[in-house]
This record gives sequence, structure tokens and C-alpha cells, in this order.
Amino acid sequence: MNTTLIIILVVAAVVVAALVAVAVVGSRRRALREKFGPEYDRVVAEQDSRSAGERELRERERRHAELELRPLSPEARAGYAEQWAQVQTRFVDTPEEAVRAGDELVTRLVGEIGYPTGNYDDQVATLSVEHAATLGRYRDAHAIFLRAERGEASTEQLRQALVHYRALFAELLGDEPVPAAEPEREAAHRAPEPDAQSRPEPAPESRPEPAPRAHPDGRPVIRPDNQSAPR
Repeated sequence: MNTTLIIILVVAAVVVAALVAVAVVGSRRRALREKFGPEYDRVVAEQDSRSAGERELRERERRHAELELRPLSPEARAGYAEQWAQVQTRFVDTPEEAVRAGDELVTRLVGEIGYPTGNYDDQVATLSVEHAATLGRYRDAHAIFLRAERGEASTEQLRQALVHYRALFAELLGDEPVPAAEPEREAAHRAPEPDAQSRPEPAPESRPEPAPRAHPDGRPVIRPDNQSAPR
């Protein structure tokens, strides 16, 4: 085998190895994108490079694999669903307290399933592995909750926070066991409809008396009551 052929074979092997490496990296990147969705772009943007962001996501997968996640019993799921219904009802009169209770209830549910709850960032990072689709809404809800604690959130923002909390809460419980009605502050303050007995009787319709007509020669037409129209 001459030197030229050896060089060609070595170069071809290097090219093939490079193509395989590119294909593997691309396959892993697609898998991360599909798994984490918008969270992929968010993490990559926070890191110094795409590779660093992808390392962070793979590290999240590793930590998530070490968790001992526990499925909820039917009784526990029903209990959490009932508690969420009470939170939504509380929003009518005390929206700030309802959002605070919603944040605490979601955190308690997350912890019972087996996710970490001691640090918010760690909690979000591990949740992103299996719940990336609703994680953005959870972040938005928590941000509004923090503004509410400072007295800086409007009622509409508080309503949105509770809706966002519900998205993750329902996903964690599964099978959509949480009542879907959004909290509406105005609904509880609507005036009751009056019953049929208290409604006023409608006034009888009065029809205007038709104007008297006249013959073509100017003579008045005699009315049905046998009285002639005034001249």
C-alpha cells in the first residue's frame, strides 16, 4: 500500500468520524428541543453558549432520574382537587389570599409527588424535565405572586396567576380533575334576578286614536259613536 492511498484512507476515516459526530450532536440537540420546548431556548440564552445550555439540560435530566417520584392515590388526588376548588372560590372576596393559597397548594403537591421544594430554582429545574409545556405559566404565576406580596399586582394579574397555577396543578394531578371555571370577581356580585311575583306589571299599551277622515268634497265622516268630527 503506497503512501498516497494511506493518506486518502486516513482522511476518509476522519471525515466519516466527523460526520458521525455531527449526526450524534444533531440528534441529541433535536431530542433536547423536543423534550424541553421553550425551556431549551430559555436555558441556552442564559448560558454562555449553546453547548453550555445543553449541558445544563442534560444535568437536569440526570438529577431528575435520581428522584423518587410517587404517584398520588385516588383519595389524595380527590383531596387536592377539592382544595383547589376552595382556592378558586376564595378568589371572589380575597384575590391576594387566593393566589397565596394557590402558590402554597402547588408547592405542597409538587413536594408530595417527590420534587424538591426547598429552593424555587431547583424545583423549576427538575419540573422542566417532564412538565416543560406548562413551566412558563408556572413561572409567570410565581412572578405575579411575588408582586402581590409587595402589593404591586392588579386584580386581573392575580386572576391570571391563578389560571397559570391551575395549568401546572391539573397537569400534576392528571386527567383534568380540577374544576375548569376561571375565578371571576364580578360573578359573585351580580344582582339576583327578581322573581315573577315581584316584577311590576307591564303598563297596558295605548294606541293613538286615528285622525278623522273627510270625504273628497270636504264633508266630515261620521264616527262609529255617531258623533261627527269637529269642523
